[in-house]
Amino acid sequence: MAKQIDYERRHMPKQEPFERVKNFDEVAIGYTEELAREEAGRCLHCKKSLCREGCPVGINIPAFIECIVAGDYAAGIKKLKETNALPAVCGRVCPQEEQCELHCILGKKGGSICIGRLERFLADWEAARGKTETPAMAALNGMKIAIVGSGPAGITVANDLALLGYAVTIFEALHEAGGVLTYGIPEFRLPKAIVKREVEYVKSLGVKLYLDYIVGKTRTIDSILQEFDGVFVGAGAGLPWFMDIPGENFNGVYSANEYLTRCNLMKGYRFPAYDTPMKRPRCVAVFGGGNVAMDSARTALRLGADESHIVYRRSKEELPARAEEAENAEEEGVIFDYLTLPVRLTGDEQGWLTEIECIKMELGEPDASGRRSPIPIKGSEFKMKADAVIVAIGNSPNPLIPMSTPGLAVGKKGNIVAEEETGKTSRERIWAGGDVVTGAATVISAMGAGRRAAKSMHATLFGSK
Repeated sequence: MAKQIDYERRHMPKQEPFERVKNFDEVAIGYTEELAREEAGRCLHCKKSLCREGCPVGINIPAFIECIVAGDYAAGIKKLKETNALPAVCGRVCPQEEQCELHCILGKKGGSICIGRLERFLADWEAARGKTETPAMAALNGMKIAIVGSGPAGITVANDLALLGYAVTIFEALHEAGGVLTYGIPEFRLPKAIVKREVEYVKSLGVKLYLDYIVGKTRTIDSILQEFDGVFVGAGAGLPWFMDIPGENFNGVYSANEYLTRCNLMKGYRFPAYDTPMKRPRCVAVFGGGNVAMDSARTALRLGADESHIVYRRSKEELPARAEEAENAEEEGVIFDYLTLPVRLTGDEQGWLTEIECIKMELGEPDASGRRSPIPIKGSEFKMKADAVIVAIGNSPNPLIPMSTPGLAVGKKGNIVAEEETGKTSRERIWAGGDVVTGAATVISAMGAGRRAAKSMHATLFGSK
């Protein structure tokens, strides 16, 4: 008898908006075992698994889902970790709807399998169990690899090469590991205990980690290459962009990097328990429409703002943030000012921001990004009150490493130039990947770049022995 097709996605429980906006606890609560097995049971186990083609790190999705159906969660997490060192992270923050779930056959007629939520279920099951399985590792091969940055790309390279027998050392500039996972994504979306757990897992493979170590200043890459066989640069994109409009130097104007770093990495949301004071403005305006903008606007509400606005120059349809994050923000009371472009900031005699001058926009023809270009509407200028602005329109890589590494090719936006399929740079024995190459992108795309670079490093370095 043919299996009856179930098109209904099992929704994941989450805190109610009126409760979660008062705390920094994780919004999504996660699947129960019953919900996970019901959702996994919907999988059709297609002969050609299109979902795998949408995964940047190549997870064997049908295999781990089958393990959940069978109730063999240990086998499921083991299958996941064959290709993904950060399943608890990816299950929470990856845009599955644009990747693996987009290719799910069930999505053509109904609801695609909730792949990310099932991945999270297995990772959380392992954490609750309190026992982490370490996969089989090759014997040490006598070669040493240095990794600059402990974000998603760096952690992935460390994991893959450690399993292949390399002695791996990570150099991290900040006082905590995790890169953007730690400083950029709020606690209510990705608890830092989860990031620490994933980092500890990679360290359990024998990976060494040095914190407060600024490559390019503490030590140059050329100096590191005297000791190591190869270097992977995964330093991220930590240099914020501003809009270059009058008034951006007023007090109360922040980059999203600064705002979120103070709150997340430096625990500003727990002041005075932690010595990181954060201003509690009454009316906040966030410029931008991506996930970082959503994180900033939702954080502002949790810090006590009366109003938190997303000021975005295009319409809702062009919003680059995940639909789930925009929906969560709207539920929590974030106000969306679409088709609105800030053109000037004004302040008081003490130098504090008081007002934003904006102009309304209309959409024209699509630009190079494929989105319709915003065009100012003549005579539509207006002003809005605000005592804080958070600029969340993008980032570039910090120039420190390129400046201190002669011969390392750099692109127009300060990004390190590297081959997409291998991560090879213009310098021998130096690879790069993630946001330091592409600019700010997704966690899973950085991990995919890390996997490709690790494969190339092994083929190049081990193959030359």
